[in-house]
Amino acid sequence: MTLTASQKRHETRLEYNAALPGCPARQLLEAISSKWVSLVMLALSEGQQRHSELRRQIPGASQKMLTSTLRSLERDGLVSRTVTPTVPARTDYELTTLGHSLLCVIHEMKDWAEANMDEVAHSRLEHHHGRFTAGA
Repeated sequence: MTLTASQKRHETRLEYNAALPGCPARQLLEAISSKWVSLVMLALSEGQQRHSELRRQIPGASQKMLTSTLRSLERDGLVSRTVTPTVPARTDYELTTLGHSLLCVIHEMKDWAEANMDEVAHSRLEHHHGRFTAGA
């Protein structure tokens, strides 16, 4: 039986295994799991913004890191960039439909982190304390 291109893509998708190094799903997970990706997407959840607005909302993000993150998000279809030919040129970024579909996962991760940070901090402290008392 000959498969159509759509059927071949569907079968290939069923074979994805993110644990394997060459898997496209793994590569995508690596791309979207950066803290900068999460922070940029959360900032863009409030709507279209300029580079300078994003830098103000994300303390610690260098211009280079923010630019690199925005480019990778644009490349992956999660963010769109609109350049308005003014002097100076105005560049705005916003989430695409695909970006909005990932945003719900990022919000859940953020909510989980905020809800569980105290417990994680306590565990880290116990782990740290245990390492130094065991070696004494």
